[in-house]
Amino acid sequence: MQRNLPISDSKTKDLYRKHVADEQDIDTWDLRHSLESMVIELSQSVQDTRSETRNFKSTMDTCMDDLAKVEREGLSMEEVMDLVRTLVNQTKQIRGSTLSFSSALNDAEKEISRLRSQLEQSQQAALYDALTGLCNRRYFDEELAAHDMRPHMCLILVDLDNFKTINDTHGHDVGDDFLQEIAERLQSTARSGDLTARYGGDEFILVAVNHGEKIDNAEDAIAARILNAMSGTFALPTLDLHYDGPSVGVISWQGNEVPDADELLASADKAMYMVKQKRRKKHD
Repeated sequence: MQRNLPISDSKTKDLYRKHVADEQDIDTWDLRHSLESMVIELSQSVQDTRSETRNFKSTMDTCMDDLAKVEREGLSMEEVMDLVRTLVNQTKQIRGSTLSFSSALNDAEKEISRLRSQLEQSQQAALYDALTGLCNRRYFDEELAAHDMRPHMCLILVDLDNFKTINDTHGHDVGDDFLQEIAERLQSTARSGDLTARYGGDEFILVAVNHGEKIDNAEDAIAARILNAMSGTFALPTLDLHYDGPSVGVISWQGNEVPDADELLASADKAMYMVKQKRRKKHD
């Protein structure tokens, strides 16, 4: 599963607010309601503890006065026992309030942990493809549009030729296993700073940093690397599947002028289609 992607915390939060909170109002309401309930409970526990503490202080002041009276005037045994019983009862009450507040804090800690986990799951669902663990199309489009593109970049569009045949012949479970293996192989071709995503049902994308190769050489090298990684025999859980490989369209750019994201994708799609046509003619 893909990790350590080049996206900032602020970008993640912005995507969550835009694509999760707005679309899943009931989940957002649950989060808010849980937080409000937790704050109310903690506030009440604090107030109760403060009240009990004030009462205990008042009782202690009274008892100290009575003890001073014992020293000055003396008290009967019965009066002393009443004083002791009062101290014991007040101590029990303040202890009970303290334990209640401690319990409320523990409950709050558990609730915060649950809410954090729920938030992380929502963010995961908003930003990543559930099957492959790669970035999903929404994440990729947002990141590509906002990405600080450096010169010498390549955009690679990978289309899985004959994937429908695999699904129809072997079933969707095998198809899902195949997609997961494809994602792992694509990810294995990525280098530091690259971004991989599942862009559609049978389409994957890689934005790659050119590490010094000439542009033409870089395009050919990347296409060959991906085609080689994503071809051959796939040892799936239920069968070994031979696959002739996908159609790989590669475009690149350099210099300070960065093309529009939509133009990049359109150009990559055109390049991929040309490769697909050549592969079809080759097999005819």
